[in-house]
Amino acid sequence: MGNKNIRVLLLEGFARQSMAMMESLHKAGYHVTTYNNSMTDLGYLSRYPDKKILGFWDRNDEKKSAKALLSVLKKGHYDVTIPMTDFSATMLSKWKKKFNKYTKVAVNDWEVFQKAADKQNTMNACMDNDIPCPKTLRNAESIEDVLASGIEYPYIIKPRIGYGSIGFHVINNEDDLRKHFDDSVEKYGPMLVQEYIPQSDIQYKCEVFIDGSGEVKSAVVFDKTRWYPIDGGSTCCSTTVHRPDIVESSVKLLKAIGWKGYGDVDLIQDPRDHVAKVMEINPRITASVKVCTYAGVDFARQVVEYETGKEVTAYNNYKAGVCLRYMHTDLLWFIESPDRFKAKPSWFSWKNTTDQIWNPHDPLPWFGYTIQGFLKFGKEMKKRKR
Repeated sequence: MGNKNIRVLLLEGFARQSMAMMESLHKAGYHVTTYNNSMTDLGYLSRYPDKKILGFWDRNDEKKSAKALLSVLKKGHYDVTIPMTDFSATMLSKWKKKFNKYTKVAVNDWEVFQKAADKQNTMNACMDNDIPCPKTLRNAESIEDVLASGIEYPYIIKPRIGYGSIGFHVINNEDDLRKHFDDSVEKYGPMLVQEYIPQSDIQYKCEVFIDGSGEVKSAVVFDKTRWYPIDGGSTCCSTTVHRPDIVESSVKLLKAIGWKGYGDVDLIQDPRDHVAKVMEINPRITASVKVCTYAGVDFARQVVEYETGKEVTAYNNYKAGVCLRYMHTDLLWFIESPDRFKAKPSWFSWKNTTDQIWNPHDPLPWFGYTIQGFLKFGKEMKKRKR
């Protein structure tokens, strides 16, 4: 029987991270169910789930989505439920006690979750604990607050809660601030204001797992070699590296806010002083988790072990030089970037490389995802328009 006795529900089968999670959990022998809202979702087309559910899911209707999920949890037995996106992670954390009556939800308690989800809280934790981060205003609720702070141009504004490059603006003068600030607050809520770090160096991610006793069970660092949009967006190519300094900063931050389980920290290396500085915490499984899996660290297994009260497997080492590409946007990067022929690793190289979506052993999801991508592309790019 083994792990088949443990039933895992993966939410949001449309999310890229579901590809790596489904494969890892299937190989570990768990019973995997995916919750989907379309027959073209990755989680519906994949061969790895033991069961596939089609249900209501709308990121603009939290209450109705929560009600639909609760209905599924009451009817079926699921030992662990794992969210894939900010929306579901936020919803499960906010109502954790209610959901925990029927399943163990793989999220932190709401008090801790908010410290990670809100970039202002993250930056405050960094500044309070001497963790390298961009110079950030602690209180910037209005244009007048920003102007009175004396922060030097250029600086950036971005939503305190959000993902990717949505709502991100570089402010070069007062006119830029007046043009973007109030509109951004109206669209996205409170904004974070911090110094602009030149994008001429490398960005990094550090994915960490901390067990219930505060012991670090794994930590993987990889660079964000390319991203799209090219002036500041989501990763489209990553390579694992060994950076003890980044691990130290990331672990220190997560422990400072009381984080347990899987955590992801985004950093940017400042070309002016060559220090990797924290940008944000992603309080849910990220699409880049696949590069960790291929480098030898199985976060999916760790999540289920932790939530079911088992000893969490420790991974003390991982392979450097393993690459992950998101070819759907890496192609767009190639079209738009002036560095298309100078990129390292080469855009044309597939050495030690896997793709976020394509899997020759599980090919159908790629086609469904591509169809969805064409339908969503215009809308997503409009969100990121500067």
